[in-house]
Amino acid sequence: MRGKAGLTFGKMLENLRQKAPLIHSITNPVTVNQCANILLACGASPIMADDPMEAAQITGISDGLVLNMGTLSQRTVPSMMASGERAGQLSLPIVLDPVGVAASGFRMNTARMFLERLPLSVIRGNLSEFRALAKLSEGPADADTLTELSRGPAGVDALAADRITQENLPELLDFARAFARRTKTVSVITGAIDLVTDGGRAYCIRNGHPLMRRVTGTGCQLSALTGAFAAANPGYILEAAAAAVTAMGLAGEIAWKRLGPGEGNMTYGNYIIDAVCHLTSEDLEKGGNYEIR
Repeated sequence: MRGKAGLTFGKMLENLRQKAPLIHSITNPVTVNQCANILLACGASPIMADDPMEAAQITGISDGLVLNMGTLSQRTVPSMMASGERAGQLSLPIVLDPVGVAASGFRMNTARMFLERLPLSVIRGNLSEFRALAKLSEGPADADTLTELSRGPAGVDALAADRITQENLPELLDFARAFARRTKTVSVITGAIDLVTDGGRAYCIRNGHPLMRRVTGTGCQLSALTGAFAAANPGYILEAAAAAVTAMGLAGEIAWKRLGPGEGNMTYGNYIIDAVCHLTSEDLEKGGNYEIR
């Protein structure tokens, strides 16, 4: 299926492999290795620089920026802001991963600052994180109020009540579209069904496997992969984000089929990276399970 640009997901993957964009990821130490490897697997080049003395300069030589809030610190937040501002000056795509945004006032205040001051291209998170971000984007509120409205933090995972199902899909599509329009971003809400929208068209993607939730870093990897697809396909951020989500989910399916007796989530995580490495444009076209609404 083709997007408005006439570009198939397979062609977007080919563009990524041909252009080999340099992606600056200010991510967390828990998943930095996985993010670097998924970028190498898809054909991009990773660079991770989070010191305020060089972060913005590194962004200046990069093709895209990924900001991951997994382990915020007083040292990395200024680096993220400076890099985001530099990316904005250069019109580079910026992907924000608001990991566990409702878990603390520090995270919520940082996310609000990013929403207000950076020209974000894509926000990638689970539904619980998006519900918290929606409150942040509506206007000022204290941390206690935001935590209550978001129904309490769930670490980095979505709350049990925030499952995306066929039954609540129409309601959540309305929510995702409204958020994307208000923040002028592409919203990528991941779950059993992944939702990708720019406020108008929406992709509902059904690739993936439940075991992906038991592998540390698959969400962070997806954010990095989204940055790579966006950098290689400038001007088509919606389609690029949907292609990245589809590719990651399909890799999860391929990796699951490869698992043998006695192999578990650690091996599965490695197989996901292998699947991305060997993914072809034909695989992506044939294996993508999505609809556009």
